[in-house]
Amino acid sequence: MPRNRNTGTPWLVVHDVSTTPPVLAAELALAWADIQRHHPELPDLAAPESLIGESSSACGAELSFERLLHEAVHGIAAARGVRDTSRAGRYHNRRFLAIAEELGLEHSEEPHPSSGFSLVVMKPETRKRYRPTIERLQRALRAHSVATATDTSRTFRGPAARHGSSGGGVRVKAVCDCGRNVRVVPSVLAQAPIMCGACGKPFRIPEKEKEAVGVG
Repeated sequence: MPRNRNTGTPWLVVHDVSTTPPVLAAELALAWADIQRHHPELPDLAAPESLIGESSSACGAELSFERLLHEAVHGIAAARGVRDTSRAGRYHNRRFLAIAEELGLEHSEEPHPSSGFSLVVMKPETRKRYRPTIERLQRALRAHSVATATDTSRTFRGPAARHGSSGGGVRVKAVCDCGRNVRVVPSVLAQAPIMCGACGKPFRIPEKEKEAVGVG
């Protein structure tokens, strides 16, 4: 590591972050790996890019490190064979809350009537533990948001982008048995299964979606 010649202390090396989804996905994977370092039983994140632009759900619509911890709770629950949600994945029960507390999250209020203990937040000590990772991910997310915000209707994006392509084909809705859904490129899903953090089962493309985009 390069050092300051005057003091002998290491320079803080700040890596550049990109606004492109593949690099943002890589940042999400690195953040997930940091959670795994503290919780080794957490399974690998099969497709971090599936979290980018995911539709609103009981897990929270805004992508952040706190949201990533929330998803990690579901991942550990799946690894343990614990049913942590009900009502098609919307209601987060006390088993979810117990694992969330292990990961440094808390829910100080009464459970929500429809989503239960879904709205967990980081404890101060958790935020301190992951501070470098949180800051790095926030930089990547801000850069991505700026790039998305400047992509107005006056920007020419080409025919593939206008019809829903994201660099690798048209995105379609993939669903799992508990009712959650993500938008994916079929060719990406064909490479390896994308596992649901809530129920542990793979996302699949419904037949009507395949017909709509001509996927075999």
